[in-house]
Amino acid sequence: MRVLLAEDLFLLRDGLTRTLREHGCEVVASVDNGPELRRALADTEWDVALIDIRLPPTHTDEGLKAALEARRTRPGLPVLILSQYVDQLYAHELLASGEGAVGYLLKDRVTHTAQFLDALRTVAAGGTVMDPQVIAKLLSRSEKRGRVHSLTAREHEVLARMAEGHSNAAIARTLHISESAVAKHIASLFGKLGLRPSPEANRRVLAVLAYLKG
Repeated sequence: MRVLLAEDLFLLRDGLTRTLREHGCEVVASVDNGPELRRALADTEWDVALIDIRLPPTHTDEGLKAALEARRTRPGLPVLILSQYVDQLYAHELLASGEGAVGYLLKDRVTHTAQFLDALRTVAAGGTVMDPQVIAKLLSRSEKRGRVHSLTAREHEVLARMAEGHSNAAIARTLHISESAVAKHIASLFGKLGLRPSPEANRRVLAVLAYLKG
């Protein structure tokens, strides 16, 4: 897996580079500021970009802006945000296209290498991974309304785990139910959210987006 890395803190960037290489990943570019990230996104062949939101020169949203610009040009480019901040607007904007291949993890909540690498692989494969605290922050904006409000408690549990990037098998294990039961709950919530099968849309991503919007 080829990884493009954007992180301005030297020790963290160096540690991430070592970890990735030790686990068979190729770090094809390692940058520490917004302008270099933009060039790397455009000129480098990579499978997933691992990006901090706040990069020089502004130390505000340079990393996120560069990632969003790249995804507008090439929809579905795999981007995993690794930040110490929860920002509702950023998380929502990442998901808004419904393309998938996005993730948002908090630095201080990545507790082991397997979790980190699984998230990278999920995003690289077109999946969506959101830290539970990011989801909770988004949901705190307002009460759940409309179609999402019609979901049962179990369907909410299933959808929350979908938002965290879990497969049907993983959801079944964590909720202690069968995979067939998970599939039934997902089919039901798709119906309640009005998400019909379509070759142009990833219904799992659209369902997660509806959930995050509340």
